[in-house]
Amino acid sequence: MTRDELEALPARELHDMAVRRALHHVDVEFFWELLRAIPAAEASEGHDDEAGRDITHLSVLLDDAIDSGKGDVAEALRPLYLDYLEKHGVGS
Repeated sequence: MTRDELEALPARELHDMAVRRALHHVDVEFFWELLRAIPAAEASEGHDDEAGRDITHLSVLLDDAIDSGKGDVAEALRPLYLDYLEKHGVGS
């Protein structure tokens, strides 16, 4: 898929594609990048209570990584999913 084709997809679908690829390839680097991005994405969408809690609880972050394809947080993480999928030629 081209970047433009990926851009047209909903954030949930981008999340699912990126997480599925990362799980299949055991891409720990992607999950680490995602975990680092989640608190900022939550804060940017007004979820300050979750962002602060996540910084101190790794298990919560792991759950968030798996569930980060939902709602406004998924939209805030779109650039991360798009860059990852484009870098790895997912859908090409």
